Amino acid sequence: MNIRFYNGTILTLEDTTADENGCLTLLSGEVWVFDDTIGFVGNPATDKTVSKLHPQIKWDKEINLNGNLIMPGFKDAHTHSAMTFLRSYADDLPLDKWLNEKVFPMEAKLTDDKIYEYSKIAIKEYLTSGITANFDMYISPDPVIQASVDMGFRTVMTGGLNDFTQSVPEIEECYKKYNGYNDLISYELGFHAEYTCSEGLLRDLSALANKLHAPVFCHNSETQKEVVECVKRYGMTPTVYLDNIGMFNYGGGGYHCVHMTDSDINVFEKRGMSIVLNPASNLKLASGIAPVSLFMKKGINLALGTDGPASNNALDMFREMFLTTALAKYRENDASAVDANEVLKMATLGGAKAMGLRNCDTLSRGKKADLIVIDLSQPNMQPINNITKNLVYSGSKINVILTMINGNILYQV
Repeated sequence: MNIRFYNGTILTLEDTTADENGCLTLLSGEVWVFDDTIGFVGNPATDKTVSKLHPQIKWDKEINLNGNLIMPGFKDAHTHSAMTFLRSYADDLPLDKWLNEKVFPMEAKLTDDKIYEYSKIAIKEYLTSGITANFDMYISPDPVIQASVDMGFRTVMTGGLNDFTQSVPEIEECYKKYNGYNDLISYELGFHAEYTCSEGLLRDLSALANKLHAPVFCHNSETQKEVVECVKRYGMTPTVYLDNIGMFNYGGGGYHCVHMTDSDINVFEKRGMSIVLNPASNLKLASGIAPVSLFMKKGINLALGTDGPASNNALDMFREMFLTTALAKYRENDASAVDANEVLKMATLGGAKAMGLRNCDTLSRGKKADLIVIDLSQPNMQPINNITKNLVYSGSKINVILTMINGNILYQV
């Protein structure tokens, strides 16, 4: 299908420098989509090759953007989609009680059919928030992946290995099965957390990662208690311990990373790992505020995630963006800390890098057509002094009027 978006304001994110007003580089013009791929971005009148080609193209759909913003979709880099069934079921509890007394017992009752249906609910919510891909972890990957395929949604799945669910051979089977399985699906090695895995299990997964030369992802240093108990067990923090057993020889990443030592941060820097920030979930579970400014100074790739709908409880990237910068300013007592443009890049480019979605990051010719349209006419976007900072500081799901994944329009107002 050939789709032409015209009369638009375009944020490609190819150029991440800001103008004198602090706004990231914007273009005016058109975006052409041919099947699942972006075929052109810019002003066809100023491109001689394209201007000649334009009249010959038969368009299946032409969409007048009326000056609205077209940009790459958000990448939700840490999710547990099927946990929609626990939304508002176990609120206002500390993490350990929430997880062990409420979440784990309910999840033990799940069937694959239920996981499939609950995942579809989450996907519908992702689309309304302009999320075009998620990095999902769950106890049974098959139904989550099937839900994504059936709904045309892009998912990177990671293992949820722990002492109670999945095994290292199952993780290896999924890795081999789902990489190349479908254009919308990929799979990364992963485990739930250090504190839910025995040492033997962790060492076996590390051996697999080294055999496959693959990165590994996990919940990491989410709470102070988690870090203290790991130090008691191994004499090291979770990050240092996992690196010590070779888990991160080929990179990977950590979700949350709230309570990080200098040694932990050095591991992430040395291994080229990503940190996925989850500010809403961390606030709700009173886990703390991550040292985002310090991560940025070290040049660590940062991404944003909503976490699951049981701990957040909304799958809303606008809320995550605002909280990321606002909490950093509060933590540092510095209103200039963590510029909103940097946060916007975390929600898009940073997520794509963490998830290995190198062909879905920018709005560029030859990239996958994963994009969104933002309504700039809504009151919360007026006046338009700075579009990119408006997205972070005043943007809302109400502004998302179209979400396209792989060249298919999956949500449109």
